Formats: sequence, structure tokens, C-alpha cells
Amino acid sequence: MKRRSVDPETPAESAELSLCEALLSLKNAEEMSAFLHDLCTPAELEVLVDRWRVVPYLLEGVSYREIHERTSVSITTIGRVARYLNQGSGGYLAAAARAARRRTHQKRDKA
Repeated sequence: MKRRSVDPETPAESAELSLCEALLSLKNAEEMSAFLHDLCTPAELEVLVDRWRVVPYLLEGVSYREIHERTSVSITTIGRVARYLNQGSGGYLAAAARAARRRTHQKRDKA
């Protein structure tokens, strides 16, 4: 993570909270996509997508090697995501659970 030698005018915690509030303010996936494309470089967005792509496989217990074969995401990245799934702050699990519920509701609404 980038460390600055000079204290910025806005404390990092406040800036992080502001970013979280901006993300929460978006109404749908299209707005979120537009925001992420504006916020991130293509490489940064690719890293985020790769990390998120492996979460469902890890939750299903698929081996790292098979996840790599299915997604082309590096074993190192898969291991990093797995570590945060198991020892992180719970963000991956919360997002995965909500995404699964959303998919279930969408399938039910289409039926």
C-alpha cells in the first residue's frame, strides 16, 4: 500500500469512509461499473475482477489448481483471496452471501 511522507489534508480513515459512502450511494450495477471504470486503471480493475472471480470457487472448496485452470488467475492471487476469506474482515463473505441472495431472487422473479 502506498504510504505518504506528508500528512494529507484529509485523514486516510476519513477518505476511506468517504469512498465507502460513495460506493454505497450508487443505485445499480451499471452505475457501479461506471464508477469503477472512472476510479480504477484497467489493470487495477482487472485485479479486482480476478480476486472476485475466484471467491465462488473457493467457497465451493475447489482446489487452487482447478480454480487457476478455470479462471487463469494466478495461484498466488487465489491464495491471497483464500487467506482473506478465512482471516479477513468478512467483506468477501458478506458480499458473496448478498450476491447469492440477489441471484436467487432474480431467478425466482423470472420464473
